[in-house]
Amino acid sequence: MAVLKPFKGIRPVKDKAQAIASRPYDVLNREEAKVEATGNPFSFLHVVKPEIDLPDSMDEHAPEVYQKGKSNFEQMVKAGTMLQDGEEYLYIYAQTMNGRTQYGIVGCAAVEDYMNNIIRKHELTRPDKEEDRKNHIRVSGVNYEPVFFAYRAVPEIDAIIAKIVKNDPEYNFTAVDGFGHHFWPITDKITIHRLTELFAQIPYTYVADGHHRTAAAALVGNERKQANKNHTGKEEYNYFLAVHFPDNQLAIIDYNRVVKDLNGLSKTEFLKKLETGFSIEKKGANEYRPDKLHNLSMYLEGEWYSLSAKPGTFNDADPIGCLDVTVLSDQVLAPVLNITDLRNSKRIDFVGGIRGLGELKRRVDNGEMAVAFALFPVSMEQLFTIADSGNIMPPKTTWFEPKLRSGLVVHSLD
Repeated sequence: MAVLKPFKGIRPVKDKAQAIASRPYDVLNREEAKVEATGNPFSFLHVVKPEIDLPDSMDEHAPEVYQKGKSNFEQMVKAGTMLQDGEEYLYIYAQTMNGRTQYGIVGCAAVEDYMNNIIRKHELTRPDKEEDRKNHIRVSGVNYEPVFFAYRAVPEIDAIIAKIVKNDPEYNFTAVDGFGHHFWPITDKITIHRLTELFAQIPYTYVADGHHRTAAAALVGNERKQANKNHTGKEEYNYFLAVHFPDNQLAIIDYNRVVKDLNGLSKTEFLKKLETGFSIEKKGANEYRPDKLHNLSMYLEGEWYSLSAKPGTFNDADPIGCLDVTVLSDQVLAPVLNITDLRNSKRIDFVGGIRGLGELKRRVDNGEMAVAFALFPVSMEQLFTIADSGNIMPPKTTWFEPKLRSGLVVHSLD
């Protein structure tokens, strides 16, 4: 059963929360982060991407980078812009996008739950990205950024949260991207105890977004356990920072594909080969978005097409075989375009649905790409089914938005 543990959060003073809160480390490259943090010495990018404060010639994974992140964070605490709560609390972190708000409970998850598959995963991680995040935690002794977890909704938890958020939030701001961020400390001990009890009845939680951060946090906690001869299980390093959202408030956004060439085929030859697996309908110049599972959208030479997968091209009894990313790979990318390694091929790129279909059109129209495919989004239930069955989703299948802001609360392992 899932562990939800209160902790003494280190978080911004109220009037600095908006300035400190930054986008997470993995949605910006070095140059983009440097631009975004310009003129804002409080930005948490100075902590989670500290290479922006070092010479461009320095390797992003050099020891000096991790030390710089640690010193930047310690300076924020020393200056009093971030303070540690005196008692262990839970917190509510809510996000608003397009008029829809999702409410997450911020608390610590257990390293043991990760090791025992109580925390379930649906993506593979890359060792190099894991090691980068592990080094930040090893050097600082802090979980700088929370991970994004989902759980099957519990009506009593929903009711408790609904009551708390009737009060004014501690932090309440709209970021430059237009997304709202709202934050409430839960200080009432009875409420905290009840929430931890209710979580103890939840069989599994699921990594929705942040597999590398989750792995890094859990593995560093486990390293500390192995190194401590006097380990008791009660140490703070046995836990790491997570925001837990009920599945009934979450929506997965589509994750689309663009391909550089048609593998030597003409437009006519390419469309002919697609007829093996799809019923094709030309939609013209107006954007066409897939309207159901097993319906794909394609943009090619200035025109949109509807591709409806034919019976036999998918297997709805198979958690992976029913995914449209699998249909696209099995019917188009591998046999027609000769793209078999999605993780390493330089001929394919992935575009989060948050950018809209216009981004697919733009990249084809400007000649950078030859063809684009838009997919119907994966459902939360599909994600749960895949994680529960021990399967791994194909690369770049799910996109969650809004992203969690970094710096609203952090967790010390000491």
